[in-house]
Amino acid sequence: MAMVLGHTLDAVLSPAVRANVWVQRYWDLRGITAPLFLLVSGWAVVAALDNRPEAARSTYGRRVRRGLLLLFLGYLLCWPGWDTVQALGWSQALLARLFAFDALQCIGLSLLLGATVLALVPGNGLRALALAALAAGIPLASAAAWQAGAHLPLPLRQAIGVEGAHFPLFPWAGFFFAGALVAHLLRLLKPGWPQGLALAVLGTGIIGLTHLLQPDWSPTSAWLVAFRVGEGLLVLAAVSLAPVRLSRLLAPLGRLSLGVYVLHLPVVYGWAGTPGLAERVGPNLGLGPALLVGLGLLAASYALSWLGNWLRGRPFSWRPGATTLGPPLGNGQRV
Repeated sequence: MAMVLGHTLDAVLSPAVRANVWVQRYWDLRGITAPLFLLVSGWAVVAALDNRPEAARSTYGRRVRRGLLLLFLGYLLCWPGWDTVQALGWSQALLARLFAFDALQCIGLSLLLGATVLALVPGNGLRALALAALAAGIPLASAAAWQAGAHLPLPLRQAIGVEGAHFPLFPWAGFFFAGALVAHLLRLLKPGWPQGLALAVLGTGIIGLTHLLQPDWSPTSAWLVAFRVGEGLLVLAAVSLAPVRLSRLLAPLGRLSLGVYVLHLPVVYGWAGTPGLAERVGPNLGLGPALLVGLGLLAASYALSWLGNWLRGRPFSWRPGATTLGPPLGNGQRV
């Protein structure tokens, strides 16, 4: 919800409204949205596993397919259209457009790595150490990784980290594995108040620790990752302490979050040369109309995702001589 509304407001809010003090305050808080997106993605990888020792191995194939799907969708959303391809030719500018490394690619590769680690590493203790090493090691190694990959081919540089990349693995995968680690550790506690309080204490402690260190807002900053992880854990604490009735109300939207995310991006920013709201409407709307556009887009994306999910799960059969695919007919029924 925060991602869809944030992208929509960014595309259509007028400069005068952006200058409002409350909108500026919201813009400051918007910095948590993308880190929270990856944090929750890593959380879900571990939270979805049951307590069977072989659960990570038995679901490995499904998680690999999911990771590959995320990579495919992420790069599909980067397709600039044939006109742009012909205009740019086979150039570095075209490669930068085709292989832009966005959130879905980062989550997809992180999912492939995380699923492999969970399947290969036995025991809860060793898994916690492995996840902790990835959660802390990736941000800490980011500056060195960017320097080491400076002479690699452009698609690899985009994935590892290069100036201007939106969600490179270094350091953004650190959010994914931080979420996976926290979800793994919280298995020791009961859901609800115990987990919510633990998340609040942990998030507050991490933010307090970052205040003892020199702030660093650079794109390879491990300090920034830790600060955003602390903020994200406080958000998750609030969610954990929220009434279960609210969770049940929002659960359908959560189950279709991938479809909602993929559908809203082309509408907001355009795709394959077709302009989106950012060009068709532009930064011209007031706060009320912009919020209505965002909520309408959220509702439409959810409805289309639900419809696609329903059609995919609907049983179809084919009968010799039939010209359509449809449910089997009972006795006495006619076309």
